[in-house]
Order: sequence, then C-alpha cells, then structure tokens
Amino acid sequence: MADKRDYYEVLGIQKGASEDEIKKAYRSLAKKYHPDLNPDNKEAEEKFKEVNEAYEVLSDPSKKERYDQFGHAGVDPSYQGGGFNGGFSGGGFTGGFGMEDIFDSLFGGGVFGGGRSSNPNAARRGQDIQQNITISFMEACNGVNTDINIEKLEKCDECGGNGCAKGTQPDTCPECHGTGQVRVQQRTPFGVISSAKTCSRCNGRGKVINNPCSKCGGYGRTRVNKKLNVSIPAGINDGQTIRLSGQGNNGVNGGPSGDVLLTVSVRPDPLFVRDDYDIHVDIPITFAQAALGDEIVVPTIDGKVKYTVPEGTQTGTVFRLKGKGVKRLNSSSRGDQYVRVYVEVPSKLTKKQKDALKAFEESLEDDKNYTKRPGFFEKLKNALK
Repeated sequence: MADKRDYYEVLGIQKGASEDEIKKAYRSLAKKYHPDLNPDNKEAEEKFKEVNEAYEVLSDPSKKERYDQFGHAGVDPSYQGGGFNGGFSGGGFTGGFGMEDIFDSLFGGGVFGGGRSSNPNAARRGQDIQQNITISFMEACNGVNTDINIEKLEKCDECGGNGCAKGTQPDTCPECHGTGQVRVQQRTPFGVISSAKTCSRCNGRGKVINNPCSKCGGYGRTRVNKKLNVSIPAGINDGQTIRLSGQGNNGVNGGPSGDVLLTVSVRPDPLFVRDDYDIHVDIPITFAQAALGDEIVVPTIDGKVKYTVPEGTQTGTVFRLKGKGVKRLNSSSRGDQYVRVYVEVPSKLTKKQKDALKAFEESLEDDKNYTKRPGFFEKLKNALK
C-alpha cells in the first residue's frame, strides 16, 4: 500500500471535493487514458486502472469515509475481506490484521471504545465493481447487446465459502474461547482500567481456521473471470452508468452480491453531433441551390431522407426534422434533428464564368434582391457622419 498514490491526487482534486467534482474529474481522466483511445500505450493503461481504482473508492460514501480516516488501509480488501482473510500465526489461520486493530492503535486498545461495535459474523453485501465500456455513436443511438468481461470474487466452490479444507470446520478460538472478546487491563493515571477488547487471534469471530481450504487459502472467496451479456438501451449518452444488479463481488457470511456499475463512453461521430436527445448536422449547398431552391438528401441516424430547401435560403439557416433525433431513455418519444445549411462559394472559376457572374451581379437591385445589405450600408453611413 505504501507505493500507492493518494486517490485525490490521482483524480487531481482537493480533499473534500463534492460528488459532482469527483465524477467530473473521473470522466475527464477516464476518457483521456481509455485503452481504446491509447492503443499499445502501457502507461495510459496503468493510469486508466489507477483512475478507476480512485473513483471506485471516492464515489462510494462509506469507502470514502474510511479512506479519509485511515487512508489506503481503510479500503484495502485484505483489511476488510470476507471469510477468514489474512495470514497464519502459531500454525493456525487467524484472520490477519483487521479494522479493530486500526482503532486500537488510535485509541489505545478497548479502553475508550470497548472493542468493535459491528458483528464480524454478520452478513455483508459484496463490493460493487466499476467497469467501463466504449461504444460507437450509432450504437448509443440505437442500443446494442454486447459482452463484457469482469473479474470478480465468487464463493469458493471447493469449501462452499467457509474457508476450511474439505471435511473440517472452524475451531473455537483458544484465546477468547469463542466469545470474540478478551478482557484487558490497562494502567492509567486514574488507576487500572479493565475493559473488553476484540480478540486479535480471531478478529472477533470466535473461531479460527487451522486447516484452510487449499483453493481459496481460507478466504472463502476466489477471484474469477466472468463474461456478462449486457443490453445497452437506445438513447444512452456518454458518461452515463448502467447498474447490473447482483453481478458484483459475492457477499460475505451469506450477504448479497454487489452490483456492476458499467460506465459508457461514446465515440464521436464524424457527421452527427448530439445534444441531449437532439441531433445536429451541417450540410453544404451551392449558391444556385440556395438562390433557386432544391431538393437535397439529408443523412439521419435512421438513414437518408429528402428535404426541399426553399428559394432564397441564406447560409446558416437551420431546418428542423421533427422526431428524427435520439430515442429518449425509458420512453417511446424521440428528439429532433436540426440541419444547418451553409452556402459554399465556388472557387477556380473560368473567365467565362466570372464574366457571367459579374453580369448577373450588375443586373440585381439591392433594394429588391437583398434584405440585409441596404440596411447595413444605411447604418454604416449614419455611423460615419
């Protein structure tokens, strides 16, 4: 844990940052270092993992509180664990160093707190898994079914989750005799104070594993790779998160499994720009099309449609195609598509074309053929008086 960077430093935010600030910093960095945008860049891949690890902790209020109080030790799985985690002591599996030891080091044993308040044998929900996926612009608009691979903790199929070798059971802790607590005496300026302290041998569980399971090492859970099929709904937007209930890490002591939180990144499209549920697209037209009007082909996320540009269309004019936008989440309605046309001025004209254009220009009368030019020059004239 000593070589890990501070999670706030990883996300580039100050301690005490709001939930929105944490989320904004994470989205920015996750997009910057995403493997799909940085192929064959090992450094970016490592930074992406580091950013995800920091966000998983700081976005969870309970984990954030422990991290703020105890640093990395407060959120390290080896300190919270499930089952009987930790190392061996005196030939038996003891459960290692727990959160109560952190409190002991801060408050001098059980003198002030009277030991651990929570029941170590109580059912606990498994941790959520933060996962990212990148999809195309059209997949986000239309929805897609896809597979993702996750790494998660599942109940050990060798021992059934109790951490013991086959044919054995946990033994009563010889230190606390199954109570989970021991009496300690501490000399203070006020005299000798006797109090109850969580048993360090069994971490308050009252039992120790002397014959740990060979597959999970007494932990009760094993790390496995699992493929999940995910249905991403039409209308999902960049940065939104899908919750896959019960697909996260297996719970402890019979507790429910956590969830998978799948954050979606959407690759930009070379043609369309999305604004909430509306689509925007720019289309060039010729001078003749703008002046005379014409039927043009307009691309949409559903395919091509025809649209009649009216006579005298000005560059920058925006047309609305109702209901041609993105489907709204959990609704049958859709946004609109906005088409902005701009007049492309021809270049590399021949002499004949230039002469014809000059003759055309000379034939026009400003007050009849133009609406903005006469008014502009009148204002300019008045301004220069």
